[in-house]
Amino acid sequence: MAKDQAVYDALWWVSFGGPECAEEVMPFLRHVVAGRGVPDERLKSVAKHYYQLGGASPINAINRQMIAALQAELQSNGINLPIYWGNRHAKPFLVESAVQMQADGVKRALAFVTSAYGSYSGCRQYREQMAQACEEAAPDLQVDKLRLFYNHPGFIETMQYRLNEALSTLSTKQSTRIVFTAHSIPLTMAQGCAYVSQLQDACRWVMAGIQSSRLWHLAYQSRSGSPRQPWLEPDINDLLRALKAEGVEQVVVLPIGFIADHMEVVWDLDHEAKATAQSLALDWLRVPTAGTHPRFIRMIRELIEERLGVREFQALGEAGNNPKQCTPGCCLPSVPKVS
Repeated sequence: MAKDQAVYDALWWVSFGGPECAEEVMPFLRHVVAGRGVPDERLKSVAKHYYQLGGASPINAINRQMIAALQAELQSNGINLPIYWGNRHAKPFLVESAVQMQADGVKRALAFVTSAYGSYSGCRQYREQMAQACEEAAPDLQVDKLRLFYNHPGFIETMQYRLNEALSTLSTKQSTRIVFTAHSIPLTMAQGCAYVSQLQDACRWVMAGIQSSRLWHLAYQSRSGSPRQPWLEPDINDLLRALKAEGVEQVVVLPIGFIADHMEVVWDLDHEAKATAQSLALDWLRVPTAGTHPRFIRMIRELIEERLGVREFQALGEAGNNPKQCTPGCCLPSVPKVS
């Protein structure tokens, strides 16, 4: 392993980021929508969600826990890569971690992006902003992004473990549906990537490995932007109403589009969607995300080993649907309409 491992000096843990106190909420939200002309009044309505939860997003604390778990996993398996952490929209910013890597003499780094699926906002935009950070602060640093992992057996097995644990607590007397959720994106963005098909595949793979014959659905959450712009549907709240009308008594919700119980999971599901379920007299059970589950942390190590050339490529589905690297034309921001 030492011969191949010497190619890389570090691992760059790349995440979205979030505020850690009330004073950071508005600067964070302004950074997220920079250049879009979104007025502060609209941002203040979103900021209230953070204030109601103490002014902080859970995401940074979760990142610290996951990084610590991964560092221990790497060290126990003889992979001596220091981990540097950078966020797109909050401290530590990508450019700050790039500066630190350059100061520490890092020449080539692997990057793990905390997004399992391909889309502009979930993949290409991360790559663009990593490149921009390096151009500004570390022009000699070469970064290779680890591949998408929605189809890695370790990710799917983690979701199966989480879902089986939840299902084991349920009464079999009730009419129950399993609802997978993911972040909605504009339809024009979805047309330029495989986001929807990747999510559908992941849901099917999870269901294929659990002891349940319950029906399942894929819904979307956390949409934003102009109401005139079409986004992926159904919205989780609309689906809950439809399921109630069918006579469903209980829903088990698994946010398969996320790997951590961050703000959009805690607020949009545990507060808003749960409130919708309660108003409909639907029993509600929300399954945890991957987080620090040992199988998920081991999966990240396996992705690194794959890139180091000491582990075989592992993926579910057909090989043609499992790219090891991003292609130049994938995950476009939008697809223009053809007149």
